[in-house]
Amino acid sequence: EPDVTIVSGLRDMVVSEGDDVTFRCQVSRENARDVEWKLQDVALQNNEMNQISVEKGKIHTLTLRKVTEQDIGTITFRVGSHTSTA
Repeated sequence: EPDVTIVSGLRDMVVSEGDDVTFRCQVSRENARDVEWKLQDVALQNNEMNQISVEKGKIHTLTLRKVTEQDIGTITFRVGSHTSTA
């Protein structure tokens, strides 16, 4: 089975406190497994503050809701051995 790679990586975002921000990363194949989102090296889960989803099978999205100063930092998307940061 071929390795899943990142086709389109994350982009840096500037957002005002209290707003939502969405990060997108496109991978080479649908139904990619071993996918992880991190903020400052802390793994993120799908909950009321973080919405993690997959659009059209290949576009992985992370929405941080109502961001605060504590959300400033590096977002990392990882699939297998490939990573993208913003």
